[in-house]
Amino acid sequence: MDQVIIYASRYGSTYRYAKQLSEQTNITAVSYKEAPDLSRTRTIIYMGGLYAGGVLGLAKALRGFSIQNGQKLLLVTVGLADPKEPETRDNIRASLQKQLSPELIEQAKIFHLRGGIDYHKLSFGHRMMLKLLYQSLRRIPPEKQTAENQAIIETYGKQVDFTDFQALEPIIQEIQQKMA
Repeated sequence: MDQVIIYASRYGSTYRYAKQLSEQTNITAVSYKEAPDLSRTRTIIYMGGLYAGGVLGLAKALRGFSIQNGQKLLLVTVGLADPKEPETRDNIRASLQKQLSPELIEQAKIFHLRGGIDYHKLSFGHRMMLKLLYQSLRRIPPEKQTAENQAIIETYGKQVDFTDFQALEPIIQEIQQKMA
């Protein structure tokens, strides 16, 4: 397989992005649970949902992987918080650093997309975790709230979808640069 999109999605936002990217690029999309051997894959696009400070499936899918000459790795995170906020990007980068080697992070092209949430579809454990987080965040004075915290407070208990397929364009451009 010359190119592959590997995705890890728990509630569907990342899957929808992966499916759309696959349709626009004609690159096969597979779940991280069925990821192929990547040693001979030229372009690897890993798309993972952000959950509790980590990128779903990332460490498992890229365990023991190192970029060889002629290979390109694109890491795409999908989360609720606005990736245009510097603090959000810093937090995502910190979580990536906990899951991957510094060399892999340095060599990868990293992109961030905004997903959505439907509290009624969350597992019981995730609903409880977010309830506790929401209650603790509400105690923080408004002037000390971060953009990420505000996003959690504003969307708590709701169904929101920030999915924007136009945001895939820079990823498509990066893929095409390598293909040319």
